[in-house]
Amino acid sequence: MGWLIDKLSKNKEIKSMFDLDFYEEPTHRAYLKKMALETCINFIARSISLSDFRVMKNGKRQSNDWDYLLNIRPNTDQSAADFWQDYTFKLIHENEALIFLTDSNDLLIADSFDREEYAVYPDVFSNVTVKDYTFNRKFRMDEVIHITYNNEKLETFMQGMFEDYGDLFNRMIEIQMRSNQIRGTVDIESTQSLDTENQKRLQGFIDRLFKSFKNNTIAIIPKLKGFNYNEVAKGDSDGKSVEELSRLKRDLVNEVANILGIPVSLVHGDMAEYDTAIKAYIKFCTGPLIKKISDELNAKLIDKEDYLNGEKIKVQGISEMNALEVADAVDKLRASGVYNGNQIREKLGDEPVDNPLLEEYVMTKNYDSSKGGENKNERNE
Repeated sequence: MGWLIDKLSKNKEIKSMFDLDFYEEPTHRAYLKKMALETCINFIARSISLSDFRVMKNGKRQSNDWDYLLNIRPNTDQSAADFWQDYTFKLIHENEALIFLTDSNDLLIADSFDREEYAVYPDVFSNVTVKDYTFNRKFRMDEVIHITYNNEKLETFMQGMFEDYGDLFNRMIEIQMRSNQIRGTVDIESTQSLDTENQKRLQGFIDRLFKSFKNNTIAIIPKLKGFNYNEVAKGDSDGKSVEELSRLKRDLVNEVANILGIPVSLVHGDMAEYDTAIKAYIKFCTGPLIKKISDELNAKLIDKEDYLNGEKIKVQGISEMNALEVADAVDKLRASGVYNGNQIREKLGDEPVDNPLLEEYVMTKNYDSSKGGENKNERNE
């Protein structure tokens, strides 16, 4: 190869052509990571935003400031739905989230904070920042609502697998673009080497030439003496690469969904086995998350003595059953005497009512075995 390099270096005309720039733009696929994360995390966040936070005392819902803050307007800039969706997204994405109450009785979600941990004393949060404002005061753990998500798999996946998927996605796009690429050659008649100024002028003309081909369906180019453009090959693709790109993006979303416990059929809107998928979603994904939020709210907003006396915060959301969909099951539970009417109302997400009949346990003849075999037809009525 040495003799070839030496020969080319002696040819000033060819050597000058080596200085021509070949346009190459680095491709970044950060949106691929953002798409997968936001698709799955926002799916959970929207579900949590549907929750109803009820301050209960002796089975009765209480209307107070906390009920308003948690369900209507936590602060001056957010509705309750936006607030809890934002909080859930931050909790899952950053693995922890902090809510605190300001002196003006606004609930705010911290964008950043520092945590000082202690063994036998409450941890302290400092440099708590919301938007561009940093609070000067420090907040103790018993003054804030702080939850950790504890999902190291998501963090590990974000740091490693996204890079691999991004590289693979880049390569697939490069292949697809090459398969659709229009290739051509440019012939330049020259007996003299090009100086720096002429090289720049020539490079600029070539760039404008290809830009015109790229941005216009019809491109008219002046024909210059000594400058010929010849098209070698036209783009030709059967569409398989596009399908592979779509499958890759779908697989990436599936990986994130599996880590978060979301059935992939729900994320993609597939209606096959919807009932089974939604039950799994509630049981293994939103259920544990709502339990974390409920426990934290009860621990920070309700005193121990009040909690033991029947005051608590219940979070009602998509986990509650639809009364119309489970009417047959409700009828059997009531008729078998296992639950009374008010207990069934609570399981459906409704409050108990002051009706003596709903406090009674009843059993229909179909379930009453005390009569033995006296009248089989009567028991089956």
